[in-house]
Amino acid sequence: MNYRLTKDDRLHGRTAINSLFAEGQSLMAFPLRAVVRLYTSDCPRARMMVSVPKKRVRRAVGRVRLRRLVREAYRLCRHRLLDDALAGAGKGADIAILYLDSDIATYDVVSAKVENLLSRVAALL
Repeated sequence: MNYRLTKDDRLHGRTAINSLFAEGQSLMAFPLRAVVRLYTSDCPRARMMVSVPKKRVRRAVGRVRLRRLVREAYRLCRHRLLDDALAGAGKGADIAILYLDSDIATYDVVSAKVENLLSRVAALL
């Protein structure tokens, strides 16, 4: 199984991100919030982005660390929780994960919350 997080797996582009935030549903698992947009697709896949606002975490080192933690947790659990559900439903998903707390969380907390969010996204299908 390939656990890589390639460029095709990342959400980029102004129109895609704007439509995600305009049409998406919000899910909470503090300190994370996920905005999810489901769509029908010929090749079902999940694209994701991570945002850690400067207003919450002032130091760039902390923001970069939190982005890395969220991406790593997503990379390790998306195959188990999300890919099979998307393939079965024939849908694609755009996911934005936003960090809401001002304190830097540990990897265990971030991983548990990302798993919670992805299982709830799979339940939406």
